[in-house]
Amino acid sequence: MEIRHAQEKDFARMMEIYEHARKFMADNGNPNQWGPTNWPPEALIHEDIRSGKSYVCVENERVLGTFYFDYGKEIEPTYREIENGRWLDDSDYGVVHRIATDDSRKGVGTFCINWAYEQCGHLRIDTHTDNNIMQCLLSKLGFERCGIIYVVEDHYPRFAYEKL
Repeated sequence: MEIRHAQEKDFARMMEIYEHARKFMADNGNPNQWGPTNWPPEALIHEDIRSGKSYVCVENERVLGTFYFDYGKEIEPTYREIENGRWLDDSDYGVVHRIATDDSRKGVGTFCINWAYEQCGHLRIDTHTDNNIMQCLLSKLGFERCGIIYVVEDHYPRFAYEKL
C-alpha cells in the first residue's frame, strides 16, 4: 500500500468510499456521525483535493481509502476548546479528518493513520462518541483520549485523541 495526494480523477471513487463508510457506520451502531448530513459534502472534498490536503491509500492502482491530513499550529479551530480534559501538548500538530476505507483489505485505516503520524510525530484526531470501532483503533495505535470537542456540523460530542 502507498499514500499519495488525491486527484480529481479519484473523486468518484472517494465518494463511493464515503458512501460505503456511512452505511458501515450506521450498520455498526454509529448512524449519526456522517449519516444525517450525508457527510462529507462533495464541495468539501473538491476543496480538500485542490488544497493538497486530501490523500488516498492505493494498492495495485486501486484506491482503498481516503482521508484529510494537515499539519501546523492551531490548524483545527474546533480543537481550541476541549471539555472534560486537555490536550497533551501545545506544539504544532497534525490532524486527520474524514478517514474512510472500502473494507476490501484489512489494515487500511491503520496504515493511513500511521502514515499521518510518521509525517509529524504529533497527531490529533476526533471521533463520534458512538464510533466504537474508531475508538478501539485509536487506542490500539497508542492514542490517548484527551477530552471532548464539538464540531460545527452537528451538536454531537466527539472524543478527542492525541498521540505524541
